[in-house]
Amino acid sequence: MIQESQKDRSILVKFDHVGLSYDGVADILSDVDMVIRDGDFRFLTGPSGAGKTSLLKMIYLAQRPSTGAVTLFGENVNQMPREQLPLMRRRIGVVFQEFRLLEHLTAFENVALPMRVQGVNQNEYAQDVTELLTWVGLGDRIFALPETLSGGEKQRVALARALVAKPDLILADEPTGNVDPIMGERIMRLLVELNRLGTAVIVATHDLDLVRRMKKNILRLKGGRLTLHGPLKERTHKPAAGQDQGAAASRSAMGAG
Repeated sequence: MIQESQKDRSILVKFDHVGLSYDGVADILSDVDMVIRDGDFRFLTGPSGAGKTSLLKMIYLAQRPSTGAVTLFGENVNQMPREQLPLMRRRIGVVFQEFRLLEHLTAFENVALPMRVQGVNQNEYAQDVTELLTWVGLGDRIFALPETLSGGEKQRVALARALVAKPDLILADEPTGNVDPIMGERIMRLLVELNRLGTAVIVATHDLDLVRRMKKNILRLKGGRLTLHGPLKERTHKPAAGQDQGAAASRSAMGAG
C-alpha cells in the first residue's frame, strides 16, 4: 500500500471515469480515475499504444475526453470555451519527445517564445531565460541555432522552454527517448530537482530501467485502465519470460497523492 501525505496539497489534475475513443470505435482509455497533487512526481508507463500520449494530451488540453470529466486546477474543462484554454495551458509546461524547436530561432529565442506569445516585454524575461539555459547546462549555447545542437542539447532547450512561464505542472513525453543514457540521466536529474523545488511532474516513458533507478511512484496504463504502483524494486535477478516486471503494491490511481 502506498502511504503519502496529502495534507495541504492542492489537486492540480483530476480524472473522473474518463474514457477516450476515436470515431466511437476503439477505446484508448476506459474509466480512468486519477489525481495529481501539488508536488507529485509520477512516471507514466505502459506498452506502446496504451494511451500515454493521449492521456497527456487531455491534461494539456489538446484532446477532449469522450466520456467522464477532466478537472484542472479546480475547473472542469470539458465544456470550457476555447478562448479560455490558453490561460489554462500557461500553468502547464510540456516537453515533447521530438523537441518542437523552431529552426530559425536561437536557443534563447525558442525558450523565450512562450513569453513573447503572452506579450511580455523582453526586458522582463531576458534574465529568466538566460538563467534557465545556464541551469540546464547551456549557458554557452544561448545564441546557437537548433541545427548546431545535439539531441541532448535540444531536449534541454525544450525543457527550459517548458519552465520559462513558471508552470505548476510539467508533462514530459519520453524526454529521454532521443538522447544517450548519460544525457537521459542528466535530464531526469533536472526534472527531479525541479520537483524538489515544488513543481509537479509527470514523465511518460518506456524505460523501466530508468523508472527503477529513480524510485518514484508509477501510473501504469494497460488495456485502457490506469493503476498507481509504488517504485519498482531494483533487479536482483533476470526476470523469467512473461514475468511482470512492474509488480509492486498497487491500487486505483483515484485519490492517491
